[in-house]
Amino acid sequence: MQSKPKKTNIRANGHKASAGNTDVSRTKLRERVKELTCLYGIAQVASNPNLPLERKLKDIVQLLPPAWQYQHRACARIIIDGQVFQSPGFCNGERRQTATICIAGRNRGTVEIHYRNGRSLLKMNPFLHEEQNLIDNIARQIALMIEHEEDSAIKAELQKQLIRTDRLAAIGQLAAGVAHELNEPLNTILGFAQLAQKTPDLPLQTKNDLEKIADASLHARNIIRELLIFARHGKPGRTPVNLNQIIMNELKLFETMCAKSGVELKRVVDSELPEILADKSQLRQVISNLIVNALQAMPDGGTLTLQTSFDASSVKFVVEDTGIGMSDEVKENIFLPFYTTKDVDQGTGLGLSVVHGIIASHKGEIFVKSEKDKGTRFTVTFPRQQETVSKEYGI
Repeated sequence: MQSKPKKTNIRANGHKASAGNTDVSRTKLRERVKELTCLYGIAQVASNPNLPLERKLKDIVQLLPPAWQYQHRACARIIIDGQVFQSPGFCNGERRQTATICIAGRNRGTVEIHYRNGRSLLKMNPFLHEEQNLIDNIARQIALMIEHEEDSAIKAELQKQLIRTDRLAAIGQLAAGVAHELNEPLNTILGFAQLAQKTPDLPLQTKNDLEKIADASLHARNIIRELLIFARHGKPGRTPVNLNQIIMNELKLFETMCAKSGVELKRVVDSELPEILADKSQLRQVISNLIVNALQAMPDGGTLTLQTSFDASSVKFVVEDTGIGMSDEVKENIFLPFYTTKDVDQGTGLGLSVVHGIIASHKGEIFVKSEKDKGTRFTVTFPRQQETVSKEYGI
């Protein structure tokens, strides 16, 4: 007689298979929840405008290990532009997963997940396929965050420069108007003072007073001339000039002063420096003002370095000192007219304003880098105009 199949075994096997599938589904769901939680946390950190970039990266790296399958053995590291951010207790493991942080087509760093070494992990691949997608996604999110931060910083700097340029332009217009208004009466005062000086048999006191009036008028007229230069009224004369020659000539005037002040002079000039089209006397004024500024910043001695160089588009010279340096506030205002940190009788605050005006009128740029008690570096660039210079010489 034929025996009936054991239905109970079929049911038992089916139940086991169903339970196994459920466990797999639950495991996959749990992993997806961990991944989404990680990505949500990263989005929250990245969108916080009150956190600096470095703090964001520190917070993000701590969100990564819990998103991986073996979270208790996982540790994370983010490397960006040589800076390293690690989760607590980080250590290099033989099993690791990485993704490249690529910004604007350039590799800037990596995101890494490491598993601490253990026997159970050596004979298998502990990483899920979905986890590679996750780490790639995280690297993209970090790249977007950094790109946004850098774009915002550039935008803020451009806005700052625009405001500063508008401010300088407004001050320049005001300065030009004031200078023109004062120029005529000053010339009148100077003219009458000089005529009065020619009067015969003047008392000594009167003669001395007239001399003071004339000197004060000449000083005021010089300030007006500097104001007009700052306001860029009047085009500079343009002839081919070599910065090396001007620098060497100006340094001769300051060699004795440097020796008395204990300042060492260093000249690092490029012998192949091309000529530029410029107003020679105005360039002398720029170099002279920057040298004086550097010497005043080194009351106890130091090193003054003048350097020239060039590239395909510009000619550059640098004036660098090892003096007292400047604070951020001073750096922000040094090119504003009448701004000075000196005593009232020691300067008008026009020197660097005039320097800025002359350089701008030559379509050049000036940059300053300074650190308190370490020194200051002024970098001036002028456009290289080889073709125009060649025409001037008829070459």
